[in-house]
Amino acid sequence: MTWVTRHLQSMLAALGRLLRRPLSTLLTTLVIAVALALPAGLWLVVKNARTATGDLATAVQVTAYMKVGTPIARADQLARQLRERPEVASVRVIPAEQALKEFREYSGFGTALDALTDNPLPHALVVQPRVEQRDGGTIERLRASLAGTPDVDTVQADAEWARRLAALLDVLRTLFLAAAGLLAVGVLAVIGNTIRLEIGARREEIEVTKLVGGSDAFVRRPFLYAGLFQGLFGGLLSLGLVALVIAAVEAPIARLTALYGGRFRLGGLSLEEAGIVLLVGASLGLIGAWIGAARHLSRIEPRP
Repeated sequence: MTWVTRHLQSMLAALGRLLRRPLSTLLTTLVIAVALALPAGLWLVVKNARTATGDLATAVQVTAYMKVGTPIARADQLARQLRERPEVASVRVIPAEQALKEFREYSGFGTALDALTDNPLPHALVVQPRVEQRDGGTIERLRASLAGTPDVDTVQADAEWARRLAALLDVLRTLFLAAAGLLAVGVLAVIGNTIRLEIGARREEIEVTKLVGGSDAFVRRPFLYAGLFQGLFGGLLSLGLVALVIAAVEAPIARLTALYGGRFRLGGLSLEEAGIVLLVGASLGLIGAWIGAARHLSRIEPRP
């Protein structure tokens, strides 16, 4: 109980000192919030880009169009053979009748298509490679294999754009990690400098505390709680900044996607992601305070 009481006293004392200096606390918290909001916003760009373009694992596919007049039984037989290949995840057979029905429904040429006496569309096979087998070499071998089948007329590999988009998202993820690392160092520097100034302002108090037997851990404890609270407040404020940015750009993005005939709602941080932001902010504040306090408190010794 004594240990818990001392920690509660240090925590409340640190919180009280922060609240008694609202301007300096706000400025420090704002710097931390911006440093946390930038990588969080970049992460949202990557997350929403993946959502807007769909799952890349399902976007990479090979479509084989059978020759017109090929029996559907031959398409089913080829589909069974393809499903036995280790690099193939799934094969979907689209009969010519279904393709014509979908074309009639979505193309707007329903009346004109009624004049057709025969179905001009072929059967099609949509081949989905496995996620771990979606590299360019595997896709090309699969395409060449299907193109060499006697009953296949043309083969379309819808992989190039997906690979380019995947490479772009990899670049964004790398930028996210680099920005997060650099800004984390900045947060540590800000917290460490704040703690250094606080220690300098309370030097006489610290000397007296050490003179009467206060340990380094006892003296360091309030500063650690101060850094923890500043990091936590910065995390909360960063969530608010991210929410404001999302609210500001949501309407323009909705208008832009509507011009292309689509509907897209910009997604924000999930509860788990928001918790990670708060945890990172609090952890950086605690680590920065520890570094600053350990460095500067060791130089203060009680004067005889």
